[in-house]
Parts: sequence; structure tokens; C-alpha cells
Amino acid sequence: MAKVFKVIELLAQSEKSWEDAAQAAVQEASETLRNVRSVYIKEFQAVVENGRITNYRVNAKVSFDLETSRSDKARRRKK
Repeated sequence: MAKVFKVIELLAQSEKSWEDAAQAAVQEASETLRNVRSVYIKEFQAVVENGRITNYRVNAKVSFDLETSRSDKARRRKK
């Protein structure tokens, strides 16, 4: 049986690092979604003030499994 995943795009930022911003995106997604499987960082950006980086930003694509029960219901309707 083939697996189906859904991908959402999130923007996250951190005052510490890009890694911390990516973790914030995953943490936020995990609070409202089940079965988060991976994160792909599409873009990196930094805010600079007075010659120093003040915020690290990422554009993250988070993937998660669709619930099996939903997929099964859809297949049954097609038959």
C-alpha cells in the first residue's frame, strides 16, 4: 500500500539560530498535527540591525502522514 503525506509551509524565527528557528517550526506543527515526519528548510533569512544579526528566520516545509482511517474511507467510497 502506498503512503500519502501532506506538506504544509511554515515561517519561524529565533533570536538564537537557524536551527532553533527550524525546531520552533517543528514544535509548533507537532502541537496541532499528528505524525509529523520531516522538515525541509526551503529558505534562510536573517534580520540585521546595527551590523549584527538579531533574528534568524526559516521558511520550512513540514510533512506528516495522513491518517489511515481517512484514506481507507475514501477508498471505500470509490469502490
